[in-house]
Amino acid sequence: MKHLIIKSIYNILGGISLGNGLWMLISSSTWFTMMPIGAEDTGPLNSHFVHDIGLVYSLTGIGLFWCAYKLKEAVAIHLSITLFMGGHAIIHIGEILSGKLPTMHWLIDFPLVTFPAIILIGLTPIMLKQTQNHTP
Repeated sequence: MKHLIIKSIYNILGGISLGNGLWMLISSSTWFTMMPIGAEDTGPLNSHFVHDIGLVYSLTGIGLFWCAYKLKEAVAIHLSITLFMGGHAIIHIGEILSGKLPTMHWLIDFPLVTFPAIILIGLTPIMLKQTQNHTP
């Protein structure tokens, strides 16, 4: 049952990440204007930058799906994705605390930036323990 829940978490986060990344790659301008994330608060649209980050999110989504599929072998991919997602959340939090982003970003950023990072950080001890238990 625990494995099913973990796989479901990876699949949900993978779908969200891949969908977001593909949207960024396919149409950076509609992503920038229609995604309710306050992207305009970070400056004007830079399509090249949105495409770069879209690639990162697409690869992250693929990695999360891989984690769901190869759960017992996923710790390295999990840690890499957690570092990206956690680092991304820390950057957003730092920009909110420093006043570079409006305080409304606490709410805007939580569902797609902060919460996934918290979930992945929370899964890390389980993934590390699982790896220790399955070492030949």
